[in-house]
Amino acid sequence: VQLQASGGGLVQAGGSLRLSCAASGSMFDINAMGWFRQAPGKQRELVAVIIRGGITRDVDSVKGRFTISRDNAKSTVYLQMNSLKPEDTAVYYCAVTTFAAGSRWYWGQGTQVTVSS
Repeated sequence: VQLQASGGGLVQAGGSLRLSCAASGSMFDINAMGWFRQAPGKQRELVAVIIRGGITRDVDSVKGRFTISRDNAKSTVYLQMNSLKPEDTAVYYCAVTTFAAGSRWYWGQGTQVTVSS
């Protein structure tokens, strides 16, 4: 599975960005699709995940502001980020799991999101 993320950039606090991540390869086998982020000096953390059936989970810090969605036909996962805060600044990574590999995450390259105050 190969993943290509896009959509990062620089935005002012309160603004919005939409991240996209397109998967290629064994697309029929993809189960969960998720977004993680890593801020400088911090560990990578899960932001939001959506499984094939459409059930989503996200961390408390982004509830009500970020929305994860997926288009199975396009094998693409999105992260709509609204009301961005400076503490959302991080490198954002998309990742997927497959039914064949179980809980192993396949990672895309990161995309930088910078929120200025």
